[in-house]
Amino acid sequence: MTTPPSAADTPPARYDDLRAVYINCTLKKSPAPSHTQGLIDRSTRIMTEQGVAVDVVRAVDLDIATGTWPDMTEHGWQSDAWPALYEKVMAADILVLAGPIWLGDNGSVTKKVIERLYACSSLLNDAGQYAYYGRAGGCLITGNEDGIKHCAMNVLYSLQHVGYTIPPQADAGWIGAAGPGPSYLDPGSGGPENDFTNRNTTFMTWNLLHLARMLKDAGGIPAYGNQRTAWDAGCHRDAENPEHR
Repeated sequence: MTTPPSAADTPPARYDDLRAVYINCTLKKSPAPSHTQGLIDRSTRIMTEQGVAVDVVRAVDLDIATGTWPDMTEHGWQSDAWPALYEKVMAADILVLAGPIWLGDNGSVTKKVIERLYACSSLLNDAGQYAYYGRAGGCLITGNEDGIKHCAMNVLYSLQHVGYTIPPQADAGWIGAAGPGPSYLDPGSGGPENDFTNRNTTFMTWNLLHLARMLKDAGGIPAYGNQRTAWDAGCHRDAENPEHR
């Protein structure tokens, strides 16, 4: 007699209509090996096994301008790769920012990507909400010094602030022993075999899949009480107008 699979053994939905983009914020240009990419690969493997279309972008390979406007060529820069990357971000149901720790904080490339996400956060979707509404966000952190939780707090706060929905346990990372030492993919580091990291990476990935599924099936975040277009038109739901007291 065959025992039917339990709920814990079977994915509760299909995910093959979802798209995810991982932005690797390593400081190393391709084709240099990236420890961050090693952790990304563990997460993307789960997604691709579920049929999710996954794009991985190494931001440092692109000519992304510095600034807080959607297209910096309109503000003095000769070129800017961000508008094309923004299209890829907007085509995805899931965004994962992944990057290294330096001096206990996120690296400069991670900071630049967050700044450029912020540059587009005032754009609106068809419902009059901020553009990133209806998408799920998470992060992966790597390094050989302390700071995973600090870096994750900054990334996840930034993603929710611009409009992403953050699932439970939306971060994962790996660092070695305190102080300088081997990085994630270095021989003998123990990184790829670390149960804590593997568990958190797996949980993060599945939580992103589940949340993205729910958001897509629901048509995104309900557009009641959060429409910039309605607010600008004078419809200030639940907000008292002091002039009319």
